[in-house]
Amino acid sequence: QVQLVDSGGGLVQAGDSLRLSCAASGRTASIFFMAWFRQAPGKEREFVSAITWSGDSTYNADSVKGRFTISRDNPKNTVYLQMNSLKPEDTAVYYCAARSGNMRVRDIPFTNAYNFWAQGTQVTVSS
Repeated sequence: QVQLVDSGGGLVQAGDSLRLSCAASGRTASIFFMAWFRQAPGKEREFVSAITWSGDSTYNADSVKGRFTISRDNPKNTVYLQMNSLKPEDTAVYYCAARSGNMRVRDIPFTNAYNFWAQGTQVTVSS
């Protein structure tokens, strides 16, 4: 199986930047997709960004296009989320997720498409 550990959250001001990290271990050869989701208090978990393990393709929610960039470092088995121009509405717990096996692109934004989840890291953006 796959184990995921995410980190890098913190308290920042609007307009600042953060980089989140997600380190994968275990049977990483089975990973086809990795993704970031976020969940604010009282709201559903929502899709943020995803990347194929090969790094050939990336996918982003409309709310973060132009501000967030997902990338990977395969030798380190790590995926990153570079977050720029942060806004108060970005405040949430951010969760790294992975999927073993391929899937249709249409399924990428859905939480039940992913097999493995990290513990989450808090991002708080003050105005």
